[in-house]
Amino acid sequence: MQKILLTLLLLNIAVLANAQNKGPLFKGMYIQWGYNTEWYTKSNVHFKMGNGNKFTLHHVKAHDKPDMDAILKEPGQISIPQYNYRFGFYLNKSRTRAIEINFDHIKYVVTDFQKARVTGQIDGVQVNGDSILNPATFLHLEHTDGGNLLHINYVEQKTLVSNRDKSRPLVNFIWKAGAGINIPRTDFTWRGERLNNNFHIAGYNLSAEAGARYYPLKRLFIEGTAKSGYVHYINALANTASLKGSRVHQGFGYFELIGLIGYDINF
Repeated sequence: MQKILLTLLLLNIAVLANAQNKGPLFKGMYIQWGYNTEWYTKSNVHFKMGNGNKFTLHHVKAHDKPDMDAILKEPGQISIPQYNYRFGFYLNKSRTRAIEINFDHIKYVVTDFQKARVTGQIDGVQVNGDSILNPATFLHLEHTDGGNLLHINYVEQKTLVSNRDKSRPLVNFIWKAGAGINIPRTDFTWRGERLNNNFHIAGYNLSAEAGARYYPLKRLFIEGTAKSGYVHYINALANTASLKGSRVHQGFGYFELIGLIGYDINF
C-alpha cells in the first residue's frame, strides 16, 4: 500500500511541476536510501477485540529490530532491515529549501515477558493487576513489517564548508519537520495464535530531524541525521486467524538515528 501512495504523490507533484506557465515549480530534486535504528518511549496499549475483550496494557516497554544481518546473509534483501527512502524537490535555485516525501520503515516490538499492569475486561472478568506478557499464554504485539511512517517534510539546509574555489558545498547543516500517516503491518499473537495482519492506514505521525549532509562528489552526498517524533496508532489491526475485528490504539514517542546516501538530479 505504501508504494501505491508514494506513486500517487509523485504523480501529483509531477503534474504540478509541469503545469506552471512560468517554468517548473521545482528547481531540481534528490533521491535517498538508507537505514535506521530507534528507541521508543513507554506506551499505554489499548485493545478492543472481536471477542468482546477490552483492556489496556500500561507503560509497556518496546524495542526496535534493525535486522542488518539480513543483508550479510542475502545481499539482495536490502528492504528487510529498518530502511528509509526520500524524494526531495528543491524550491529554489540555491537548493537551500525543499519539500520531501519521507518514508521510514521502522520496527516496533513490545518486549516479551515483561511485567505490565493490565486493566479492563478479559473473558467477561474485570481485571486490574500485573501480568507477564507471554505470547503462549497471553499476547505479543509488534509493528515489524513495519511501523511504516509516510510523511511530507519541509527541509532547509545551510552550507557550513565549501570546496576550495567556493563553487559547491562540501558539508551542509540540514533540518526537517513534517507530518503524515502510519501504514503499519501489525504482527499479533493472542494466546499462542499468531497472524501478520494486512497493511492498513492506522494513524498519524509528527517529527523533526536535523543533521549534516556531506558531498564527496558534486551530486553524490551522504547524510546523517537524528530524528524525534510522535506516532499515534488509532486503529491498527490486531486480528488472528480465528479472532477478527480486533484493533489496537496507542501513542508513543521515538528517537531515531538515520544514515543515507543520496543523489541530486537537475531539471
